[in-house]
Amino acid sequence: MASSQQLKISAVTLFVFCLFCQWHLRANAQIGTPKFKVIAFYTAREDKAHISFVHEANAWFPLMAAKYHFQYDSTKNWNNMNPEFLSHYQVVVFLDTRPDKPSQREAFQKYMENGGGWMGFHFSAFALTPSDFNQDWNWYHESFLGSGQYVSNIWRPSSAILDVDRNFPATKYMPNTFKTSPNEWYRWEHDLRKNPDIQILCSIDSASFPLGTGPKLNEIRHSGYYPVVWTNKKYKMIYFNMGHNDMDYEHKYDNTDKTLSYTFSSPIEEKLVVDALLWLGK
Repeated sequence: MASSQQLKISAVTLFVFCLFCQWHLRANAQIGTPKFKVIAFYTAREDKAHISFVHEANAWFPLMAAKYHFQYDSTKNWNNMNPEFLSHYQVVVFLDTRPDKPSQREAFQKYMENGGGWMGFHFSAFALTPSDFNQDWNWYHESFLGSGQYVSNIWRPSSAILDVDRNFPATKYMPNTFKTSPNEWYRWEHDLRKNPDIQILCSIDSASFPLGTGPKLNEIRHSGYYPVVWTNKKYKMIYFNMGHNDMDYEHKYDNTDKTLSYTFSSPIEEKLVVDALLWLGK
């Protein structure tokens, strides 16, 4: 027969074991529950550089989701841009284009006005009248992004040195300057420095000039101020002009579709996007 001392030791051991099991279950539950949920919308049509970026992003974001404990979903069904569907996500990402239907646009605007988070890349801000993407959404291009219409771009996609405003949660751990992966950099209709709602987080450093290789002279920039990452202080949002990979354009008619550079091949650029996403989802 066991002594009273042995029974006490067994009881204590069982108690400690039960506490450990409860802690282990809670820890696993916390690991299994995402901190926030992200839904990325994309079109991936026509422009091979944009398609390349979409494929890259849809492979890269799930890796970051596993590392930083958030959920990443993606869809090319823009009809999911509705209040019920969006209610399940804390962050919306536009990988290449924007919604076109009035009901989709209304749903997105209300989502943002109600505190949702948004991250947009490159072509998601594009608007040019006349084109296949007319500027026919004033709230988005004028009030939300503040940039107005697209004006021009450099060519060929080139790396740039960016100046960083570190006075912001998503950039405070960034270096003062960093070199990007090659990109097609846009110029905009409006000077964002004059918009009190806009905080420019990254802009092209003068050390980048001349930026672009042409062959057309107007595709090379020699001076000027060009914002490439910014936020609107009225919303929880960040726009990145990055998102146009360099392709093997010289052999484009051979249907090789070879990608020569990747946006997320730059560790510093990766860090900027991850820190921005964690800020949006917190």
